[in-house]
Formats: sequence, C-alpha cells, structure tokens
Amino acid sequence: MILLDTHILLWLVSATPRLGVAARNEIQAAWDEGEAAVSSFTFWEIALQYDKGRLELDMPPRVLYRGWIADGLNTVPVDDEIAIRSVELGAEGFHPDPADRIVTATAILGGYRLATADREITDWANRTRLVSILDPNS
Repeated sequence: MILLDTHILLWLVSATPRLGVAARNEIQAAWDEGEAAVSSFTFWEIALQYDKGRLELDMPPRVLYRGWIADGLNTVPVDDEIAIRSVELGAEGFHPDPADRIVTATAILGGYRLATADREITDWANRTRLVSILDPNS
C-alpha cells in the first residue's frame, strides 16, 4: 500500500510535472489496484487550505473527496494509536508539524510506503529508517 502525502495527492490529480513519470505511474497503478491511500487528516489539510484561500480547487473539498473515494482511493482513519504515535515522533527527532506527524505515524503503523516530497520527512526517514519513502521525482 502506498500512502500519499497531501501534496502528492494534489500533484497526482492535477497532472503537475512536479510528480515524476515513474512515480506517477506507480501511484496510479496502486490506485487502480486499490492499493493507494491517504490519511483522513489529508482531507482536513485540503479543506483547511481551501478555506483559508491558500488552495484553489475546481470544486469544494467535500465534492473532490467523494469523487476520489468513489474512484478507489482508500482512507486510513486517524485512530488512537496513530494519534499517540504522532506525538512520540518528537522524541525521535521529527519536526513539530502536526499534519506531517499524523501522516508519517499512519505510514509507520500501517507499514505503508509513504509518497512525499517533504524534505523534512524524507531526511528524517533516511536517518531513522522507520518509514519507506517513494521518491516522487522518479
């Protein structure tokens, strides 16, 4: 299972060239096979950025969410274990951004490969080896 960080989901659906061809193909194949997911917190991030006017979308986040789910995207709810693990990441040198912590904790506990271009996450993952990263530039 590939867990998509919020920006990767947005890059995938907007067809931006920021997502490499090999990564895009791998993620799309995973999505088509029911093996792509996002944290439910991803929808919170998208809705928040949209509400603040920092994210332009063709339609409201709720409509996009429903379409993506109908199209086969899986969501992983933020449960108690993920919430606790996200806080524990601080003791392991992870930066304080709560959304990044939730997404990374979700990947760790689920054993998911995390697709992210977030340098703070990838640098931390390379140091700790606690989560496998899918390079979006490939």
